[in-house]
Amino acid sequence: MNTRTDMELIQECLDTACDFSFEELVNRYKNLVYSIILRQTNNRDEAADLAQDIFLKIYKNLARYTPEFKFSTWVMRITSNHIIDQHRKKKMETVSYEVYTSEGGSVGTSVSSETIYLKHEQTERLQKIITGLPEQYRTPLILFHEHGLSYNEISEKINEPVSKIKNRIFRGRKMLKGLLVEGETT
Repeated sequence: MNTRTDMELIQECLDTACDFSFEELVNRYKNLVYSIILRQTNNRDEAADLAQDIFLKIYKNLARYTPEFKFSTWVMRITSNHIIDQHRKKKMETVSYEVYTSEGGSVGTSVSSETIYLKHEQTERLQKIITGLPEQYRTPLILFHEHGLSYNEISEKINEPVSKIKNRIFRGRKMLKGLLVEGETT
């Protein structure tokens, strides 16, 4: 079985606008995109809608892809940026049942709105700091902590040696800790 590379599929999409080639790319990366979105939104319907938007964005921007980065990394970046944009667009925040109950509350008991607000603020702050990390540290951290991939799986996904992955996760955590502490003192 002759499996075409991502770059071959991308080139075919660009040269001939071949729907089958793009469909193959979608099939390869739909689980990755969906899992990133679901982790951020915790809403299956919203995740499905956002995934469609993201693949449309990927299709429209294929000509901008540069092969110096792995296609999966580029897809993850578009996905993460799109989710951040969607969060910014939401004017009114609502607290989902899951957040309410995960804060120790339950139907019929009260969780202070201040506690929920502070938790939300901490989560947003952490996401902003992670987004601000250099790509070489951010991607392994996200793959390890949010997606539960092993060092070997990350190594295969981003085509770097395991030793480099371990080093980048270590340094990324150190940078993250420093930025978090720095933010608390200002």
